[in-house]
Amino acid sequence: MDYKIVWSPEAIEDLRSIAEYIQRDSEFYARAVVTKILDVSRSIKSFPLIGRVVPEFGNENIRERFIYSYRLVYQIKKQRILIVAVIHERRLFETVTERFEK
Repeated sequence: MDYKIVWSPEAIEDLRSIAEYIQRDSEFYARAVVTKILDVSRSIKSFPLIGRVVPEFGNENIRERFIYSYRLVYQIKKQRILIVAVIHERRLFETVTERFEK
């Protein structure tokens, strides 16, 4: 069963910021990174449990996939997957925890 993929406004902003940052050095690599992130986000709709459980939460429904040095964090809900964040692996995760409280 395929789930519906939904991006939170914060995750969309994360993706825009990543693209803008990389684009300072290379438009080609910015496009490549964003394309890869979008491809991975689409692939989880068929296999949502493929991502690892986010260690900061320990919740089976909050998972992540790694793309280059970025973490694509998502939450599995009934028939949809909510993309919550796309953050650099070195960024503090506390800023993302607030996004689940909404």
